[in-house]
Amino acid sequence: MANPSCRRLFFPSRFQLSRYISSSFDPPPLPPLRRVVVTGVGMVTPLGCGVESTWKRLIEGECGIRAITIKDLKMSNFDEEVQLHAFDQLTSKVAAPVPCGTNPDQFNEALWLNSKDHRSIARFIAYALCAADEALRDASWLPVSQEQKERTGVSIGGGIGSICDIVDAAQLICEKRLRRLSPFFTPRILINMAAGHVSMKYGFQGPNHAAVTACATGAHSIGDAARIIQFGDSDVMVAGGTESSIDVLSIAGFCRLRALTTKYNSAPQEASRPFDCDRDGFVIGEGSGVLVLEELEHAKERGAKIYAEVRGYGMSGYVKEVASDAYHITQPHADGRGAILAMKQALKQSGLHPSQVDYINAHATSTPLGDTLEASAIKTVFSDHATSGALAFSSTKGAVGHLLGAAGAVEAIFAVLAIHHGIAPLTLNLTKPDPIFNDTFVPLTSSKKIPIAAALSNSFGFGGTNASLLFTKC
Repeated sequence: MANPSCRRLFFPSRFQLSRYISSSFDPPPLPPLRRVVVTGVGMVTPLGCGVESTWKRLIEGECGIRAITIKDLKMSNFDEEVQLHAFDQLTSKVAAPVPCGTNPDQFNEALWLNSKDHRSIARFIAYALCAADEALRDASWLPVSQEQKERTGVSIGGGIGSICDIVDAAQLICEKRLRRLSPFFTPRILINMAAGHVSMKYGFQGPNHAAVTACATGAHSIGDAARIIQFGDSDVMVAGGTESSIDVLSIAGFCRLRALTTKYNSAPQEASRPFDCDRDGFVIGEGSGVLVLEELEHAKERGAKIYAEVRGYGMSGYVKEVASDAYHITQPHADGRGAILAMKQALKQSGLHPSQVDYINAHATSTPLGDTLEASAIKTVFSDHATSGALAFSSTKGAVGHLLGAAGAVEAIFAVLAIHHGIAPLTLNLTKPDPIFNDTFVPLTSSKKIPIAAALSNSFGFGGTNASLLFTKC
């Protein structure tokens, strides 16, 4: 006898199937893409806390890189002998930390980390809150109505999160004190909590997004936010990247990867030297960059100050045979095609010809291979415009180091400010340019006052993930 619990499988008849197909939905309506502009900027960088101080020091050729100390390793829970041994083991002893203190151009830890409202947050979250606060005030956008809050979203990502919290938690396991683990451990290390805390602080109820794409994170966060506005899901987006990775395990990890500079421990301010023949690795940095992006008509209606328009957003990886976008985990492909594709996509979306771009803020991190390949990619994409000397380009990492997940956002702001002020910032420590350069194709070695109507910002990350953002005057 058949089991009554068994049920026969249903197979639709040919008639039923044809009826289903004929009643399928029409394609969804596609609204026209909306234009997106930048109406506010905020920064926390190794050159200072705030856009004004950071930009001034950048164009004047100052450097935020210094020698690290044992205190920078964030090992206060370990005994002195362990701290000294760990410090001695590090092959790279330079970094670009955010200057802390109570001066207006310093990051105030008492306000952003140790206050009653912020004791449960990690440093990378605090940097994002500080930069977002400046950007929102700069944009004069602090919405109070329910509708405005529902139409404002956040897109802030990070590369690593709070590694030092993970180190402290691991120590509790080793010492059999796991019950002492903070209940805030998990929310402190989650990268999306930077965007979450910004949303909660201001009551924003629009899209909440956090990209995690290594060193391209900041650029992807901004590009994704622009598309959210373009497609009508939000009118305003608070977008950018944040990072706080100057700690013993992060530095040790990059040292073991042989990614960090080791030749300039006794001369820290010369350590980050993008495009220079004597470069030997990047300098790890920290900070945050946040922009307020806004739909153009929305910005005009409220009389907002407009810095620039987001005209292009290009993304790429490198697909090799079996659908992997990474030619190598940390090294770009030898022909620089990932960078080429990202820049070409940004140009195509913008509708601009390569000859209309006036300035490029290069990703160049001061690594032997990466800098050369990016320079080659720029020559390929911009051709005669680049080799004629008409295209200005530089890497600002000589001044601030490599901010990892925050780099793309901070450098996007530098590109926006270059348009706004008509000044292209210099590349520090470029004394002997790579052989790929010549008299007419060479990065800027001093800040240059020129009209800039269009600027490109490049960001390339481990794993073959690339992004280019193109901004123009509006």
